[in-house]
Amino acid sequence: MNPHLKLAAFGRELLQHSAIEEALPLISSYAKELVGAERCSLYIFDTKNRKLWTTMADGVERISIGIDQGLAGKSVREGRSIVENDPYTNPDFLQSVDEQTGFVTQNVASIPIFASTHRIIGVMQLLNKPDGFEEKDVRLMVFFAHYVSGYLELSTFLQEGGDSIAGI
Repeated sequence: MNPHLKLAAFGRELLQHSAIEEALPLISSYAKELVGAERCSLYIFDTKNRKLWTTMADGVERISIGIDQGLAGKSVREGRSIVENDPYTNPDFLQSVDEQTGFVTQNVASIPIFASTHRIIGVMQLLNKPDGFEEKDVRLMVFFAHYVSGYLELSTFLQEGGDSIAGI
């Protein structure tokens, strides 16, 4: 299928899910397919508590970390994408998640997700792409993050009763 048609079909399917918890697996699956990654976790940024959380990470039910932790936290702190093709040598890599899950991370791409106000509302973290992540993968995932940010922003807004989105 044409990539543009596939993205449009993904968008229609995404809009059928009103709760973030229902949509995260769909977003994760599509993101993995786009770049050929083994796993994808989508972290939502809770600005009030300065934490990142996900209710869906492949193989794990819930992960919650401070923004001072891990490569996902570093993406929030620095407001940029981070690629690490040798994570165990990076002091920012959060090895404890691998230890808890038994998963071995070989490479990581952490992509911040920006709201319409240009504040970070989440991080998409892809793991274990054969032969590692490249700049073209980051460009594609940044585009994809822009595509899903509107949905995440609206969904978070509605779940919080229409108040400001995660402190935005």
